[in-house]
Amino acid sequence: MGDGHDGIWNIIAEIGDKKHRIEILDWYHLMENLHKIETKNYHILQLKAYLWFGQVEETINYLNKLKPIGGSNFCIYLRKHQTKIINYHYFQWQKISSIGSGAVETAVKQISHRVKLPGAQWKEENVPQILQLRSSYLNGKFAI
Repeated sequence: MGDGHDGIWNIIAEIGDKKHRIEILDWYHLMENLHKIETKNYHILQLKAYLWFGQVEETINYLNKLKPIGGSNFCIYLRKHQTKIINYHYFQWQKISSIGSGAVETAVKQISHRVKLPGAQWKEENVPQILQLRSSYLNGKFAI
């Protein structure tokens, strides 16, 4: 799950094998970029409907017909992240995965806050082991 920033996807590319993960573009960031387009609200609603079902080609075709301000930039964004745009409706309905990165972003902030506690001393080489333990605990694979 990522927000479209290249730095996130570059890090993810280094983790494991791509065939063992589903890369998902965060729905809320996708919508944030959609709303940069200057067009009528009913066009935005149609574009949102296409994207909700992962219909990238339909979205691009619709934008090419409309030619709104910001539309070509959004088409470039869609092409760049096309493989990460899923059928959000299906994923949410089937509870396959979260469609937003809010929970992940909150966890990162919590970890960042704990690492910066007054008096805490962290060795960089110890952080991966602590994160692995925390992940195991949260996944029910490690009991205290």
